[in-house]
Amino acid sequence: MGKPTGFLEYTREDHPKRPVALRVLDWNEVYSEFPYEKVRIQGARCMDCGIPFCHQGCPLGNLIPDWNDLVYRNMWEDAIERLHATNNFPEFTGRLCPAPCESSCVLGINADPVAIKQVEVSIIDYAWEHGWIKPQPPKVLTGKKVAIIGSGPAGLAAAQQLRRVGHEVTVFERADKIGGLLRYGIPEFKMEKRHLDRRLQQLEAEGVVFKTGVNVGTDITAEELRREYDAVLLAGGATQARDLPIPGRDLKGIYQAMDYLPRGNRFAQGDVIEKDGQLWVKQTPPYGSDQELVPLIDAKGKHVIIVGGGDTGADCVGTAIRQGCASVAQFEIVARPPDTRAADNPWPQYLVTLSNRSQAAHYEADIKREFQINTLEFIGDENGHVKALRANRVETVIEDGRMKFVPIPNSEEIWPADLVFLALGFVGPEKGSLIEQFGVELDSRGNVKSNTNRATSVPGVFVAGDMTRGQSLIVWAIAEGRQAAAGVDAYLCGESFLPRPLDF
Repeated sequence: MGKPTGFLEYTREDHPKRPVALRVLDWNEVYSEFPYEKVRIQGARCMDCGIPFCHQGCPLGNLIPDWNDLVYRNMWEDAIERLHATNNFPEFTGRLCPAPCESSCVLGINADPVAIKQVEVSIIDYAWEHGWIKPQPPKVLTGKKVAIIGSGPAGLAAAQQLRRVGHEVTVFERADKIGGLLRYGIPEFKMEKRHLDRRLQQLEAEGVVFKTGVNVGTDITAEELRREYDAVLLAGGATQARDLPIPGRDLKGIYQAMDYLPRGNRFAQGDVIEKDGQLWVKQTPPYGSDQELVPLIDAKGKHVIIVGGGDTGADCVGTAIRQGCASVAQFEIVARPPDTRAADNPWPQYLVTLSNRSQAAHYEADIKREFQINTLEFIGDENGHVKALRANRVETVIEDGRMKFVPIPNSEEIWPADLVFLALGFVGPEKGSLIEQFGVELDSRGNVKSNTNRATSVPGVFVAGDMTRGQSLIVWAIAEGRQAAAGVDAYLCGESFLPRPLDF
């Protein structure tokens, strides 16, 4: 715990953000500086709760009370050691995780919870500033070789764990740069890529080998990989986007969110060229066509509608605002979350309120957030481009334990739209040559089936992250990567002393 009476003396203070009028003019992170002395005060609010329920809210098993106490006592170097004991990349989670740990904070029963996420990101930022983050290459090599397919948070966490115990680790990525969705899915204003790049430098210094532009299943076969490597870890994510097959879906101007966001990310990172009076960016597999260059999707001066209300939808909102859209609306078919915790959402469940379902982008413009609305049809102009969509209002009912959406009579509306982005989530990994060639068994949801060691039905082939769990949070991805690393290590060496965060 921090200060015994800290939770009575101090109020919660969140990470401040730059003024909206300034931050929408650039692609930099929305956050402004938060003095470390104030972070110590936030650590002091961690109370002597007896049973720290924040642990059950964190898939990584982060030792939250420990490092809250250490920060309060100004023992920052000890705090980063404790934080790294469970989390390879706290600078990622501290910026991108929705903090289910805070929903489980005991203080949150009747007060504002401890600002756990703020303390976490401050610890790692402080450690980088003081030069404490150094490569940790293995002292002894095992002679075993592991191939990891996919360089998102699950693949990178597994790579670091496996390399540090002495295995030769090669990470294959089909895009032109390492990072997966951290690189091209997460906008710069949520996490600047410098945080990713310096971690990659650390992994390379530790001996992890990265190979980009390699599409496993096409450029190299599963059989070739299995011949060359002693174990293979699949960490390619759940990248099969959910579609909306309604009339007008084939009109121009309707894109999957993950067609839009990678192009915006490339633009923000300066990876753009001008040709024939138009801006072009490199293609980011697997989205869109196979051509090398694709036009930048620019929302400037356009009326934008985003269908889908999750994090990906909010990322589209922030990107469209920075591009100078004329208006932006975000549709959700579910009901508006309440302003305070509802009776059927008791502590320590994840808090479902409007503020907890809102991101910085939602406060950056006059955004129309529409709930209980269902898109029925896309309407096009004479050139085959979307100009509007037709929608109706719905009521939510529960029948046989399942949620259903019942149309409200006479509630149809026409919404002008020059661009529509579909942010409806993902239905699992792509069912292409990669999965087919490895021949791994799938579960009833279409994800790669695995056991507690993250071993698949094929000996020597393991899986981690969204490929086996389904679309989820970055903390789950890192936890899955660490779990799979322990499973791979045990398979190669007979036993493993690597942590298994998901063994509960």
